[in-house]
Amino acid sequence: MSDLTAIGGGAVTMTSLELVDFINGHRRQQAELAGAEFPSTQHPTLLHKNFLAKVPEVLGAETSAKFSADLPDRYGRPRKGYRFPKRESCLMAMSYSYELQAAVFDHMTALEQQLAAVFTVPQTRAEALRLAADLEEQNAQLMLENQQKALRIESLESVFQAGMTPTQFCKRLNGVNTQQVNGALLAIGWIYDAERDPERSAKYRVSSRARDKYLTEGVISIEKEGGSPFVKYTLVLLQKGAARLHELYLQEALPMKADWDGKFTHAKFALGGRQ
Repeated sequence: MSDLTAIGGGAVTMTSLELVDFINGHRRQQAELAGAEFPSTQHPTLLHKNFLAKVPEVLGAETSAKFSADLPDRYGRPRKGYRFPKRESCLMAMSYSYELQAAVFDHMTALEQQLAAVFTVPQTRAEALRLAADLEEQNAQLMLENQQKALRIESLESVFQAGMTPTQFCKRLNGVNTQQVNGALLAIGWIYDAERDPERSAKYRVSSRARDKYLTEGVISIEKEGGSPFVKYTLVLLQKGAARLHELYLQEALPMKADWDGKFTHAKFALGGRQ
């Protein structure tokens, strides 16, 4: 989120996209504190299109039009949105809850303090040179982060294919120990062993918490000579599940091979090495 956006020589703003991300982050925190899942009925995900529909209702059509803005999507294409100063950002947050309004107010107040610190007028030539160097370093870091984010999105799209199993997906991720992937999914509660007999081969099924969110199941009917056919279930990875596994991979939270070279790579994309 690029929060330090200045207007009018010093005010900070938040875009509608940033506000939606902030609200969803707040809802996720509330769900975690309550020991609940996110998203859920009690803690739903706010969609940007639903937020946009609410803006004229809260601010009025004429007022909201003043803050209309074209916001680039991840491919740089313009999309409809808003850029709000502090007052309107807080009003939009208040339309969801007073607690959220307070959180947005505190957040933007902290950003104002950061902005004031960044743009303190230098008093000497040495301070001016130091400020210029700091700003150049911050811009370079922001560009690097944006490039890395774009690489992650593009590389994930190049790896995932509909109908893949989690193991097939992880085979494309450099260094993952694919023999232990199902064990990792078992540990985080995405799957369970329907066989329940340690002496027999595991029969993995998708758990209710992950079903139709991260995983689904494929069903295969296998004919058995001289006997009745039986059903075999396969784990099928969904796109959101692939994104979550990709996050865990970058966090080194998946089982990795002992001889892994420390590089997060697959196909022709490289996401940097382990520090």
